[in-house]
Amino acid sequence: MKHISIILLALMSLVHPAGQDLYACKNVQISLFSAAPIEDIAATSNAGTSVFNAATGDILFSINIPTFKFRKSLMEEHFNSDYLESDKYPRATFKGKIQEHIDVTKNGTYPVTATGELDVHGVKQTRTIPGSIIVNNGTLTLTSEFVVKCVDHHIEIPKIVFHNIAESIQMKVSATYAAAK
Repeated sequence: MKHISIILLALMSLVHPAGQDLYACKNVQISLFSAAPIEDIAATSNAGTSVFNAATGDILFSINIPTFKFRKSLMEEHFNSDYLESDKYPRATFKGKIQEHIDVTKNGTYPVTATGELDVHGVKQTRTIPGSIIVNNGTLTLTSEFVVKCVDHHIEIPKIVFHNIAESIQMKVSATYAAAK
């Protein structure tokens, strides 16, 4: 936990040194879902971190891969050792910029797109990801749904289990931000 706090503080200082218009979330909820003919695979984590600079639109996300929890321990083991190789690539990150300006002083729902670099399994891809930010009395909630293709991040699926795992993984992200102090 101390390691995550240090990373979050370092990221916040990079995004905006004065700390104004800076929002942080230390418990980003991320879920993944893979529909496959034999068995669906689903996992969740509440251990992601994120920083959003409302003045510049800069946004950063980081998730420790082994924090994803599956309903079956064997799925979790294979996910970490065989597919995501979390011993070699322990984190997935997104560093980008929200294209639309969000007025954090006005309550409302704002559709947004973030363009940046998604780094999964040590492979960086430039992505534009849609989402929504809800402003409610100074609290910001960001939600997003997008697809990650295994091939784009060199995640190999052995032929023997090809029918068990989809080539595309549906991702859902939810982060509730508070003003950084």
